Amino acid sequence: MVGQGNRGAAFENLINYTNESYEHRGVAVINKRSTPVKVTRSKGTKVLAGFFEAKSTVDYDGIYRGRAVFFEAKSVQELDRFDLKNVEDHQYEHLEKCHKFGALCFVLVEFRKQRKTYLLPFTALRAYKVEASRGGRKSMTLDNFEIDAFEVRTGRVPLDYLAAVDRVWFAEGKMNA
Repeated sequence: MVGQGNRGAAFENLINYTNESYEHRGVAVINKRSTPVKVTRSKGTKVLAGFFEAKSTVDYDGIYRGRAVFFEAKSVQELDRFDLKNVEDHQYEHLEKCHKFGALCFVLVEFRKQRKTYLLPFTALRAYKVEASRGGRKSMTLDNFEIDAFEVRTGRVPLDYLAAVDRVWFAEGKMNA
């Protein structure tokens, strides 16, 4: 995760490997989105200097079961808490916009010390953000994730987050918003 000391690089690498596995198996096409960079100096194909041109939207997008997918990935060091400010306003707004158009939108949150990853549906994130804007808690506890998110486990791939997507949106042949 650029800009934060690469603290989530291992998590991002695992997601990237998982996405390659999904595509190889014909399950989904999920892409890592790059942050737009303005190159100011280069030598051949090597970038020597540059700056971020604009804020990115979210980390990943793609298609699964005929539906657009957009998600942000966050890795946290805290034992039992996820600060809502970890999802920046422009990321939240992009997820909200895509959700309104019917996309599957969520945040993957890795609690490194517990070695647990959760899929937090956008609708749950929105409820916590609304509560925080009204003076409520500015973070979610691990217990909140146990209730309002879905643990991601190893399955057909190392980090089978699409199995959690199936539990959220495609359970029993019904799609939930």
